[in-house]
Amino acid sequence: MVTPDLVPLVEALVFAADRPLKAVQIAEIVEVEESAVYAVLETLCAQCDTQGRGVFLQEVAGGYQFRTRPEFAESLRKLGRQRPFRFSRAALETLAIVAYRQPITRPEIEYLRGVDSGSVIKTLMEKHLVRILGKKDVPGKPMIYGTTPEFLELFGLADLASLPTLQEFSDLVDDEGSISPESAVDENIVTKSDVSDARESEQHPEESGE
Repeated sequence: MVTPDLVPLVEALVFAADRPLKAVQIAEIVEVEESAVYAVLETLCAQCDTQGRGVFLQEVAGGYQFRTRPEFAESLRKLGRQRPFRFSRAALETLAIVAYRQPITRPEIEYLRGVDSGSVIKTLMEKHLVRILGKKDVPGKPMIYGTTPEFLELFGLADLASLPTLQEFSDLVDDEGSISPESAVDENIVTKSDVSDARESEQHPEESGE
């Protein structure tokens, strides 16, 4: 059962979290059944849609996060927000291979790309988009790579099953071989953590992978 005080409490928790908050985490914090949390999340989604709020609740990376509505993008840009980084074509190509072929080893990535990919993989790991999943049980025991929860969050995906088609992924690349990650979903959507990351990037700008 959803109690009146539970809805604003869950809303506050999701808003305050730096990253998508899972239902099980919320249930542990507020000490209620997970089913009650899902009922509250549905209520919050409905409230955002019916009350004309400037944000909406979205399931991302297995958790929930408030995001701004695309129609307010122009005003939000006046906050001086900058994109934390942009992908090079090599980085996007490697990330796509890892995302769609995971678990995958570096030799397998390089076979598909036709070039050495060590530096690009390192860059993607530093950006917390790719991680080591373990070692493959073959001679030499090469490392196995896969994507991270941060990858799902960046592209606004609930899970790996929500990945766009390879063609849609390729269409994200512009003529100069760069991409802004948020355009994977909607380039006008902003999260609270985006603003914090943007302020950090103004002082410590990141470079894209080569």
